[in-house]
Amino acid sequence: MTDFRTRAQAAETAMREVFEPTPLQRNDHLSERYGAEILLKREDLSPVRSYKLRGAFNAMRKALARNPETTQFVCASAGNHAQGVAFMCRHFGVNGVIFMPVTTPQQKIGKTEKFGGDAVTIRLTGDYFDDTLHAAQAYCAKTGGHFLSPFDDEDVIEGQASVAVEIEAQLDGLPDHVIMPVGGGGLSAGVRSYVGDRARLTLVEPMGGACLGAALAAGKPVRLNHVDNFADGAAVAQIGARTFARLSGLDPSDALVIDEDRLCTTMLEMLNIEGIVLEPAGALAVDVLKDMGEAIRGKTVVCVTSGGNFDFERLPEVKERAQRFSGVKKYFILRMPQRPGALREFLEILGPDDDIARFEYLKKSARNFGSVLIGIETKNPENFKHFLLKLDAAGFDYRDITKDEVLGEFLI
Repeated sequence: MTDFRTRAQAAETAMREVFEPTPLQRNDHLSERYGAEILLKREDLSPVRSYKLRGAFNAMRKALARNPETTQFVCASAGNHAQGVAFMCRHFGVNGVIFMPVTTPQQKIGKTEKFGGDAVTIRLTGDYFDDTLHAAQAYCAKTGGHFLSPFDDEDVIEGQASVAVEIEAQLDGLPDHVIMPVGGGGLSAGVRSYVGDRARLTLVEPMGGACLGAALAAGKPVRLNHVDNFADGAAVAQIGARTFARLSGLDPSDALVIDEDRLCTTMLEMLNIEGIVLEPAGALAVDVLKDMGEAIRGKTVVCVTSGGNFDFERLPEVKERAQRFSGVKKYFILRMPQRPGALREFLEILGPDDDIARFEYLKKSARNFGSVLIGIETKNPENFKHFLLKLDAAGFDYRDITKDEVLGEFLI
């Protein structure tokens, strides 16, 4: 047994004084769909609804063992790491200073305050995370506090590996395949270091934050020029240096990328069919099953549902993105003749399953046509073929802007 495995097992044992192992549950719905034994490692059911408290616990435990006089821990986070650190500050009876961007939703701030209680102070600094991180590090340098990295720290990596320790104990061995999300790499580096070649690993990242894929292509961590923060738990601009050192030998075919809009369809499916609330990053390992095919058929597969910190105020956005990806909702800019009866003619083109979800029309004087922004929902994507054929036959001029990023940002 390697030293890392021994340390990870020790970390997992120490955690039992704080929280129980998260469940490993067979999912009948997914197992039947993919012809495999699909089990979910429910990190969304941890005390802070993500795996992040594992790394925070282990890093704080070891820091206090090295220096019992440590009284202040500092971190920068807009979400799950902040909540894990806050929870553990209260557990260890130490002070925590948590830097969060000014743009952090109040729901996340409130949960961090709840978990930390009087043990933590929250400082809202910077519009962007990089500004927040620099402020936290400067504060540490000035006050001598202990900085807790969200992922690029050996003790954090070791703590996150406890997920694999629990899986092995719960199955009395390792599964054929483990699938998990990757952002900065703390969880994936820890699990890979613990599992080694004893099981196949697939790592999944969002298309708008594919920093692992970029690092594998370059042979070193590289910074992405732009990050889509929708899957905020895994949308990281640059993978950690320490984490990548443990992931660098990964076969690129085992690092997959998921479209955020498709991810929304899985979030809704898990909520509506299974009653499981997953944040975007937490749904990555489930969504990628759609791409696995024969690679998992007949196998025992563990998907790590890494977090369930989902603000339901975002649900309309998730539904919107899922509908557009599935092809059952589209947006058009339509030139409507400015004459009596034109609107009625248009409405008669709609089929029995078509519904107008949005309609904005501005009648303009001294013009023959006015512009209409219209959103249409239907039950079957095929219905749009018939709809567009009827539009063409009626002579309506239109433009499909469903996938137009620029217009969509301002109009939809």
